[in-house]
Amino acid sequence: MSGQIIGLQDWFATPPGRYLLGWEQAQFDQAVADIFGYHALQLGAAGVDGLRTNRMPHRWLALPELVQGSKAALFTDFAALPFAANSLDLVVLPHALELSDDPHATLREVERVLVPEGRVVICGLNPASLWGMRQRRAHLYRKLGFGDLFLPEGGEFIGYWRMRDWLRLLSFEVESGRFGVYRPAVRSEAWLERCRWMDAAGERWWPIFGAVYFVVAVKRVRGMRLLSADWRRAAARATAPVSIAGKMHKADRSD
Repeated sequence: MSGQIIGLQDWFATPPGRYLLGWEQAQFDQAVADIFGYHALQLGAAGVDGLRTNRMPHRWLALPELVQGSKAALFTDFAALPFAANSLDLVVLPHALELSDDPHATLREVERVLVPEGRVVICGLNPASLWGMRQRRAHLYRKLGFGDLFLPEGGEFIGYWRMRDWLRLLSFEVESGRFGVYRPAVRSEAWLERCRWMDAAGERWWPIFGAVYFVVAVKRVRGMRLLSADWRRAAARATAPVSIAGKMHKADRSD
């Protein structure tokens, strides 16, 4: 993220950034509230508190570099996390992949540290949206020597279906996915408010063209089956003693 004209943290303070942040925060709050375990990790985007509604006893924020005023527990390379394999129950990635130098390596590392049946929650900017088109146009204008970027400059924006393919190749199963943020790519708070009606219209009429997507996936391990709580009751029934009345009845019939 070094060398950006504007970083993600600063961009979140702009009117479109606050609009995006509000939608993403609501999605994370809902998605992680009922995910249970012991260890949860957020990678990147200190402006989003992706774990605030989660109740795991150990929750950490990791950033790739020092951010002034952040509450990060560690600074690390996302492609080489300092956690043992199969040690985390939940990892959330708000824009961590699209701003990573090697998003494939980051996602592989997430798969490594997650326990079987652990969950990953990802949000990313959608290139097939009004915001994505404005960003591509801005990159073209910059090559011609003028214009400013609308979104933070960083790595490659990863499309929703491409992200699902990456997850499937790493044996993740997508549990849910959705899009949001349908207002046009404008910088003005007033114009964003005037276009508030587009959020409801977008969800109904052009849902896959939201500016951001949100995915929850679970790590599956082939050949592994988790036992439910019913196995204890089944085992108890299997080892229960036969009633004495039944034995006496059987003995009477043999006589």
